[in-house]
Amino acid sequence: MPGPAVALAADAGLTAVVTRWRIWLWAERRVSRHTLDAYVRDLAGFLAFLTDHLGGTPGLSDLATLDAADLRAWLAWRGGEGVGRTAQARGLSTLRGFFRWLDREGLAHNPALAQVRGPRPKPPVPKALAEDEAAEAVKAVRDLEDEGWVGRRDLALVMLLYGAGLRLGEALALNQRDAPDGPAMTVTGKGRKQRVVPVLPVVQDAVAEYRAACPLALGPDDPLFVGVRGARLNPGVVQRQVRRLREALGLPETATPHALRHSFATHLLGRGGDLRTIQELLGHASLSTTQRYTAVDVARLKRMHADAHPRARVSDQDKEGA
Repeated sequence: MPGPAVALAADAGLTAVVTRWRIWLWAERRVSRHTLDAYVRDLAGFLAFLTDHLGGTPGLSDLATLDAADLRAWLAWRGGEGVGRTAQARGLSTLRGFFRWLDREGLAHNPALAQVRGPRPKPPVPKALAEDEAAEAVKAVRDLEDEGWVGRRDLALVMLLYGAGLRLGEALALNQRDAPDGPAMTVTGKGRKQRVVPVLPVVQDAVAEYRAACPLALGPDDPLFVGVRGARLNPGVVQRQVRRLREALGLPETATPHALRHSFATHLLGRGGDLRTIQELLGHASLSTTQRYTAVDVARLKRMHADAHPRARVSDQDKEGA
């Protein structure tokens, strides 16, 4: 088991209990070293706070007598130290897990945590490419490979991600019989849920050209996207190709295979697509997941407003005259 990540502000009894908890996490829960270190840092920070808050080194009996106000004071203190929402949520989760373990082991029981609600982390805003960046990526991906059919394969894959909104895993899971040969295709997504996705002619053509150029003999049940030896294409190969594309075009680090799916949704929204339709196209179980894309499009709306609204021009003139 990895050594202690940090020193603990706790008496000998509580320090021994924390060591037992660490051993349980490592041996029973099989958490990674990185996760274990993060848990111990979170708990160590909490115990350091208690040392000041209680006016002395905390012990196991102190943990059992903490009330909701003590725990909220810890969250407020962390917020004052600049700890973000995500880290706050993780720290509270660590504390809940530790107290649950104490309860199961018969070491301490404290129901106060059930009364405490931490800040909900904001969902990450999808990092979409601009329309011109996406178009440039589609044009350039075929030229990354000297082997012609491999370039056509990469183009067909990118077209499915950006042109049809597929997840990378969904596209790579397709077999030859699943290839789009009409205006729609069936895609199996998360939870084995299937959805019908419209396919643009340009996407159909890209997939058809790749299949015609591929020199390997592939049957209906063989993978649609294959490597040079005929095995199902590995996601790492695709990610490496997109990194090369990023370097060649000077695209941001956020330009990933999944960003192409984000771009599909964001660009549809920007051109008048409604959220319910985009939800169905993406295969999102919840509309709230799809609504994240509205946050991406706010920037476009602000730019459009600033460029087009008469009052924006008046405001600029006022500033120049000030």
